[in-house]
Amino acid sequence: MVLGSLLFATMAVCVKYASAWFNSSELVFYRGVLGMVFMWLLARQRGVALATKYPGMHAWRSIVGVISMGAWFYAIAWLPLATAMTLNYMSSVWVAAFLVGGALLAWNPRTGSATPRQGPLVLSVLAGFAGVIMMLRPTIEQNQVFAGVVGLMSGLISAFAYMQVMALGKLGEPDSRTVFYFAAGSAVAGAIGMAITGISPWDWKHALWLLPVGILASLGQLCMTRAYRQGATLVVASLQYFGIVFGAIYSVTLFGDTITPSGWAGMALIVASGVAATVLRSRAVPSAPAEEH
Repeated sequence: MVLGSLLFATMAVCVKYASAWFNSSELVFYRGVLGMVFMWLLARQRGVALATKYPGMHAWRSIVGVISMGAWFYAIAWLPLATAMTLNYMSSVWVAAFLVGGALLAWNPRTGSATPRQGPLVLSVLAGFAGVIMMLRPTIEQNQVFAGVVGLMSGLISAFAYMQVMALGKLGEPDSRTVFYFAAGSAVAGAIGMAITGISPWDWKHALWLLPVGILASLGQLCMTRAYRQGATLVVASLQYFGIVFGAIYSVTLFGDTITPSGWAGMALIVASGVAATVLRSRAVPSAPAEEH
């Protein structure tokens, strides 16, 4: 999980550099194409067939995942890296809220089962959003409100993608197949976006940033998927927040961003609320599987 978090943070660095020469649609497209090639080679080496019995589920996972990724790439381009990374990691709070809310809707008093306690979960969600406000204060002052909202929405939408990954995992879909179809969806969506937004002038020197974007993203997904399948759920879910730490280090050292004390406090609050929400989720809905980042 720690390695996967490092790979995703490093990929975000490459996205930020590449965004100076390529728009978000192009980044999504090239990330998808390179990811498809990488995952096809990996699946072939492992003897995993790419044919699936659940094309509709893969299509829906790709749609919401691509929208989330495009929003995240946009936020990376226009916000400090640490801010964009942290907003995307709000997804754990959203997932917990959705799952426990679903448990409440499905609760039947006739069965005699107790309803999950919602007070602590509500507090963790409120703490997470308080951390968002603390982090976005400099962004609001610099008139980057739209980019901040897009970054926050990337975390919200990715929660739906994670829940779809859970469902595919329950059906026994191999990790490499799930990641391959997501990459394929990224390539298709990116191509459609490029037809609308246009194509940037090609320069091989600048295009070199695209290669690590695709490879690091695929490796990061594989690392995190294996961590969730083989490790203790709560430990793994807590370790994923190393991505925020790595993002903050990159943001300060590579891009010269200044993180205010309230920004650091906001990041800590979001991490704490995410871990708390994960713990509460495991207690409220013990049968729910872990999500893949």
